[in-house]
Amino acid sequence: MPDAGERPAFTSSQRLGFIRANTALLPVPHVPEISLHVAHEAMEPPPFWAFAWAGGQALARYLLDHPAVVAGKHVLDFASGSGLVAIAAMKAGARVVEAAEIDAYAIEAIGLNARANTVSIAASLGDILGEDRGWDVILAGDVCYEQGMAARVIGWLEGLQARGATVLIGDPGRSYLPKAKLTELATYMVPVVGALEDNEVKKTSVWGIA
Repeated sequence: MPDAGERPAFTSSQRLGFIRANTALLPVPHVPEISLHVAHEAMEPPPFWAFAWAGGQALARYLLDHPAVVAGKHVLDFASGSGLVAIAAMKAGARVVEAAEIDAYAIEAIGLNARANTVSIAASLGDILGEDRGWDVILAGDVCYEQGMAARVIGWLEGLQARGATVLIGDPGRSYLPKAKLTELATYMVPVVGALEDNEVKKTSVWGIA
């Protein structure tokens, strides 16, 4: 997901206040069953946790349309952002969903969005890249925007799949998506915020590791 930059460290209450003051609870365009606290478009810099990015919308739609993928399972939503994909996984019947993020504001947003959608998400702050906590399914949306990061993430996901996990990636064809290593499972035309992308509708796919 695009990096919104560093913000000063504040208390949980202050972070929640900031989110509430600068967002509105709205349905997600491609997944209207879910609502998120999304940022006003004039907000600068645009926080990555306050938008429904294309890859996340595609993954969320796929999970709600194919609930058997996560039903009854231990799921990780990696680089969760707003928590959209984690929320979709819970709504699709996952047993437990962990939402991992390295940004404290994202953690607050995930909790706020989970409550708005009446689901429970186990949000964790920290870099878990390289870890394996026994997840059955790993979901990763919009993680191939930077070359070094994409290579590290895909290598880690390949290892998790090799030991038996199911891995799904949501991506609109960003520069460092390694398509040769992936299998396209579904494709959607996803409405996005035009000011943050190169178009107001992005052709976005859900991928499995080949």
